[in-house]
Amino acid sequence: MGLRVALIEKSLPMPFSAEQGPDLRVSAISKASESLLTQLGAWQHIQAMRVCPYQRLSVWERSDCRTDFNGADIQADHLGHLIENRIVQLGLHQAIGQLPQTQTLSWYLGKSVKHYQFNQGHNRITFDDDSEINARLIVGADGLQSTVRLAAGIGTQGWQYAQHALAINVKTHASQQDITWQQFTPTGPMAFLPLYDGFASLVWYHHADEVARLKRLSKDKLKAEIVAHFPDELVDFDILECASFPLQRLHANQYYRDGIVLAGDAAHGINPLAGQGVNLGFKDVCALLDTWRQAIDKGQNFYGNTALHQYSKVRRRDNLLMMSTMDGLYALFSNQSGPFVLVRNAGLKLANLAGPVKHQVMRYAMGIN
Repeated sequence: MGLRVALIEKSLPMPFSAEQGPDLRVSAISKASESLLTQLGAWQHIQAMRVCPYQRLSVWERSDCRTDFNGADIQADHLGHLIENRIVQLGLHQAIGQLPQTQTLSWYLGKSVKHYQFNQGHNRITFDDDSEINARLIVGADGLQSTVRLAAGIGTQGWQYAQHALAINVKTHASQQDITWQQFTPTGPMAFLPLYDGFASLVWYHHADEVARLKRLSKDKLKAEIVAHFPDELVDFDILECASFPLQRLHANQYYRDGIVLAGDAAHGINPLAGQGVNLGFKDVCALLDTWRQAIDKGQNFYGNTALHQYSKVRRRDNLLMMSTMDGLYALFSNQSGPFVLVRNAGLKLANLAGPVKHQVMRYAMGIN
C-alpha cells in the first residue's frame, strides 16, 4: 500500500532445526488464517518446516453423545493445521527477509520502548537508548500485557477463569493421526492435538491446585494419571515435557485512540476451549488491511479515527460474539445439575445429525463462508 513500516520486536524466536522436538505453544490455524499467511508470503516457509493438517474434529461429554466434524462433508481436504507458534513466527520472519531491500520496512530488534507519545498522525516512540522514531499510527500487537494499551490509558474488562491448563507434549506409539478431539468433564476439558511425525499435545484443564499437583509429578506418575482420566481414544504415548498456564478473559474498552490501534491479544483474550484466539487475531489483521486499503483508495487518512472506527466496529462485534460463545460453553459444561447434563448431551447428539447446520458451523470455525 506504499506505507513505510517500523517493526519493533524485542527478541527473535529460536531458529528452526528439524532435529528439535515440538514446542509446547501450539495453535490451531484455520483455513482463513492459512489464506492470510499465504497472501503475506509466509505459508510456504511454514510448510517447509513442519505442520500437521487435521481432517476431523470430535467433541463429547458422554461417549454415546458426541458431535463429529469431518472436512470431507463440506468437500474440504482439511479443517485446519496444528502448528507450533514459533514456526508461524519464523515463517513470517522469512517472508519479511525476502522483501525488496527498500526503505518500506525497518526492523527494530532487541530494543525496549521507554516512552510513547501519542498524538494522531504525530506519534513518537523513544527507546531505552534514547533513540526515537515517529509514526502516523502505532499498532499495538504486543499481547495480553500490552505496553501500548497501558501507555495509551485504555482500560480492560475481564477475569481469571477457575481452571488452569496443563499442556503436555507426547510422542505417540501410533501412526500419524488426522483428528483432534476434546472431551468435556466436570473439572474442564481434556484435549488431544496431533502434531507432526506422531508427536502430539495433550491439554488438561483443571482447577489451579490440581494442575500444580500434576505438574510436580514424575513423567511415569503423570502418565498414569493421564491414562486413568483421559478417554479411551488416547493412544499409548511417552511424555516429553509439560507446562501450565492460567486462563484469562480480557477485552479492551476501546480498540483505538488517537494515534494507536490494538490488534490480537492486546485487544482481546479468550477462553481457549475452541482454539480460536490466534485466528481472531489474524482476522484483526485482515480487517486492518481492508480498512487501510479503503481509506487510501478514498484519499482519506489511513490513521484517522474514521478508518479506525470502521475497523473497531467490525472486529469488536465478531470478537465479542466468539468470546461470549466460549464463555457460554464454559458455563454450560461446568454445571453438573441433572437437567443441564441431559440437555447438553442430547444437544451434542442432535448436533451430530444436524447436517447443514453442522456444516455451517464447520465453515465458520474454518473462517470461510
